[in-house]
Amino acid sequence: MTYHTKTLDLVALGEAMVEFNQRPHALADDAPLYQQGFGGDTSNAAIAASRAGARVAYLTRLGTDRWGDRLMDLWQRENVDTTAVLREQQAPTGLYFVSHDAQGHHFSYARAGSAASRMQPQDLAHWQDAIASSQWLHLSGISLAISASACDTAFAAMTHARNSGTRVALDSNLRLSLWPLARAQACIRQAVSLCDLFLPSLEDMTALTGLSQAQDIVAWSHAQGAAQVVLKLGSDGALVSDGHSLRHLPGHVVTAVDATGAGDCFAGNLLARLSASDDLWSATAYANAAAALSVQGYGAVGPLPPPEAVLTVLNALSQGTPQ
Repeated sequence: MTYHTKTLDLVALGEAMVEFNQRPHALADDAPLYQQGFGGDTSNAAIAASRAGARVAYLTRLGTDRWGDRLMDLWQRENVDTTAVLREQQAPTGLYFVSHDAQGHHFSYARAGSAASRMQPQDLAHWQDAIASSQWLHLSGISLAISASACDTAFAAMTHARNSGTRVALDSNLRLSLWPLARAQACIRQAVSLCDLFLPSLEDMTALTGLSQAQDIVAWSHAQGAAQVVLKLGSDGALVSDGHSLRHLPGHVVTAVDATGAGDCFAGNLLARLSASDDLWSATAYANAAAALSVQGYGAVGPLPPPEAVLTVLNALSQGTPQ
């Protein structure tokens, strides 16, 4: 293993997208209104980490279209390093739409053939220095699912990270609209074997493994090779294991208006705090509070909270006062 000077806290790899999020208003003819924003799970996590004070870079391919330009502008505003972002003339930047009803939020995607889906293992030549120079590499199930070549690229990046003394974090983020269940099971199981920190959700893991009990899912994750596991339980918080101790950290009671990107907010804040040398339990408590704040606004990026807002919640809890 070759260790490098860690000048970054987090590099994230995946697909960034342009978001159109339905607002709770309508025109006179009842046509829905959509607010343009940005999304993509690992991009959301990268921005969340940067807002939390981490040194962050993003790795992807973008179209050379207007939307790609807008994403580059966003990352630069959010202090996310874009040096290694590749631009693709032959493919567009992906889009998605979020609609809301009594059952929650629903996604529709226009991402087939996107620039990010054309990632190739040889792209690692542009990204290996950033990966080796970071404390963490963050990926997700979506990073693996968008194409076979993107999956190969993700595995190459994880292998390079492990060879460079960079820890690997993986968010399950299962999207069965992107790939068959059998392939998702095989690829995510292999990815878990390469990660230091696994961030699954209860819903994802029930679909992937058939397990429904939180402790069984944590045990399964360790058995695949993950040293640390933080099982996201939504409003119920998280079940956290370092392989020796198992703790449930409760969530927060809030009025949620849009859960888009809440798990990404959780991941980014967790990794930012781990990079700042918090222990796993403290970092998860911080991430729980950040995610609770993020669901109180619309869109994946806009509601990502700054540290002072998160600390206000945590201080109120420590003093036993209402949030």
